[in-house]
Amino acid sequence: MQTTLAFDVYGTLINTHGVLTALEKQVGDNAKAFSNTWRDKQLEYSFRKGLMQNYETFAVCTSQALDYTCAYYGTDLSDKQKKELMSTYRILPAFDDVKEGLIQLKAADFRLFAFSNGAADALEVLLNNAGIRDLFLGVVSVDDIKSFKPNPAVYSHFLRQSKSTGSSAWLISSNPFDVIGSISAGMKSAWIQRSPEAVFDPWGIEPTITVRSLIELKEQITNFEGSQS
Repeated sequence: MQTTLAFDVYGTLINTHGVLTALEKQVGDNAKAFSNTWRDKQLEYSFRKGLMQNYETFAVCTSQALDYTCAYYGTDLSDKQKKELMSTYRILPAFDDVKEGLIQLKAADFRLFAFSNGAADALEVLLNNAGIRDLFLGVVSVDDIKSFKPNPAVYSHFLRQSKSTGSSAWLISSNPFDVIGSISAGMKSAWIQRSPEAVFDPWGIEPTITVRSLIELKEQITNFEGSQS
């Protein structure tokens, strides 16, 4: 069976801090801290809604996280300004290594899928704008089952949709919670450590492999699978 690679989108393929340019116009020197808090709350809200079984889309989580961040920093943004910031999530850039890394993996006959907390229609727009949609066989969204990563049901959903098995599938993510979630659900996983300061959660569950960029993936996955055969 061909090896299937499930790529997390936000923070792994797409640079969520690409919103900084827009934020600098709205909040000035506070843009970096604002962006970090917004991203942290976006993820926290998805975790909480998933656990509560009180599902709302990732876009709703993002919008509510923006409202929280404005309140936290005492930043009074108009509805129009918030709408402009939200619209940047549809045109965020890919990291510099992404396109070349995906091209190498596709050429090596891996099956590539985008797999995200985002809704499918938003992901299609985002990946097309980033110029990488045509490198994937498909886009799989958690929205289909009304839950979020790292719910085990989400990874099972991916395996069904991609017609793959846990033993033949890898989750590729820069988010430790996603890596741990996929391994716990029976997949292999590569952690993209995009910053040397990034710390992996000390839960006793380690990534199958760790790389610094997508350019390293083809060789590392091939070597790992060769060592297991």
